Amino acid sequence: MSPLSNRQIATVGSGVMAEAMIAGLLRGQLVEPTQVTASHPRQERREELEREYGIRTVPGNIEAIDGADVILLAIKPQMLSRVGGELRRHLRPEQLVLSVIAGATTTALEGFLGHQRLVRSMPNTPARLGRGMTVWFATPETTEEQRAQARALLQALGTELEVDDEKFVAMATAVSGTGPTYVFLVMEALIDAAVHLGFPRHVAHDLVVETLEGSTHFAKQSGDHPAVLRNMVTSPGGTSAAALHELESGRLRTVFSEAVWAAYRRTVELGEQLEASVERDGQPKATPGSRSADRTRH
Repeated sequence: MSPLSNRQIATVGSGVMAEAMIAGLLRGQLVEPTQVTASHPRQERREELEREYGIRTVPGNIEAIDGADVILLAIKPQMLSRVGGELRRHLRPEQLVLSVIAGATTTALEGFLGHQRLVRSMPNTPARLGRGMTVWFATPETTEEQRAQARALLQALGTELEVDDEKFVAMATAVSGTGPTYVFLVMEALIDAAVHLGFPRHVAHDLVVETLEGSTHFAKQSGDHPAVLRNMVTSPGGTSAAALHELESGRLRTVFSEAVWAAYRRTVELGEQLEASVERDGQPKATPGSRSADRTRH
C-alpha cells in the first residue's frame, strides 16, 4: 500500500514542477485524482489541469490546503514572504509541507510559515519526464510516516536521496539541480561544432543527443569510474587523445568546478536573503530548535 493512500495532497503553486509531481503520482497510481487539489490564480490554468488530470483546482491557497495531509510548496522564492504570511495562520501542526523552492532553507520556511514539519527538496528539470534527481532533507519534527510520504512524492519525479545534513541540499542544487544547465550547454557546443564541420543542424543534433544518452546509459550500467571509461576510448596518439589535450589546455575541469562553486554560493546567498527577510518582513524569528543551513539532523 502506498504511504499516500487515503491522504489528501495540495499544491500551492501549480507550475512545471508541481504538474510533474501530479503527473508522476497519477502515472504511478500512488493517488487518485480526487486526492489532489491544486491552487492557481488563473482560471485557464486551472481548467487545463482539471482537463488533463481530473484533479480539483481552486483559485486560493488557503482553500487548497484545507483538509490536506501533504502540502507541496512550489512557488518562486520571491513569493515566499507573501504566500507564507497567507498560509501561516491556517496550517495545522500535523500537516507536512514539502518545499521545492530553490535556496529556501528550513529556517526561512519555518520563519515564514510558522510551521515545523518541513521537507526541503531540490529536484531538477528531467523530473518532468519522471527521470529527475532529487535530494531532500526533513526537519526533526517530521515523523517517519511523513518521511515515507515525502519519499513517495519525490519518487514520482525519478530518483530521490534523503540526506541528514541540510547543507547537502544546497550542494546538490549546484550539482544535480543546476546540472542539466551544464549538460545542455555542452550539448549545444557539440552541436555547433558538428555544424561547423559541415553536418546539417538536425543531423548534428541527433548525433550529439544520442551520443550523450548512450554514454550516460553505458556509464550507469557499467558502474565503472568515468576515468576508466574514458581511457577505454583513448588510444595513444589517437583522435580522443588529441581532443582531450585541447580540452585540458582550455581548463575544462577547472571551469566546471568554478561553475559548480558559483552555483553553490548563489544558493547559499538566496537562503541567507530569505532568512534575513523573515525578520525584515516582521515575521517571528525561528524558534530555538530551528535548523540553520549547516546544522545536522539527529
